[in-house]
Amino acid sequence: MVIQALKPSQRVKGRWLAVLDSGEILRLGEGEVADFALYAGRELSSEEAAALQAQAKRSERREKALELLAGKPLSRRELERKLRQWGAGEDETAQLCDRLEELGYLDDARYAAQVAQHYAAKGFGVKKLRDELYRRGVPRELWDEALEQVPDPAGDLDAFLAKKLAGRIPDRQELSRLSAALARRGYRWSDVSDALRRYGADIED
Repeated sequence: MVIQALKPSQRVKGRWLAVLDSGEILRLGEGEVADFALYAGRELSSEEAAALQAQAKRSERREKALELLAGKPLSRRELERKLRQWGAGEDETAQLCDRLEELGYLDDARYAAQVAQHYAAKGFGVKKLRDELYRRGVPRELWDEALEQVPDPAGDLDAFLAKKLAGRIPDRQELSRLSAALARRGYRWSDVSDALRRYGADIED
């Protein structure tokens, strides 16, 4: 296998494009170009070609991971799933995630706080927040710290009731509907009942 052309990418700084005589184009970093001593016209043995192609795939997965994290934060577990979908093995996945954590691109504690605050701001209660943290693969030992950073839901609940009831005292049927609606949004009954009492509704213990 012969490298017909080797040129820097015009789109991504630090990336090189190696065009093989088979027509395949390998996207490589500067490190791979140096490590494999690549240049246009160089003939590769079958072992060298296989090693270079494998390294190119690893580089591509690393770039995709960085692009993904630049667009939106992820938990480590979410990124691990993506890497496996892209063909990465266990060792490569673990090494890349470890490195991204060292560089600060992956931070499960910071991500947990962002998820909790995002859904709290959208008017969801702690049960919904816990569901989202679980769904996104955030380790359970980080949940409490993230939830402690969320504002007390009392203000949101009071605003919800004031908007829905517009000053009137709800009857039993409406109390049931309001309670069910807030439960679906993940609020705990203790928080809901406290808000209804503050509003003046007759709530049994």
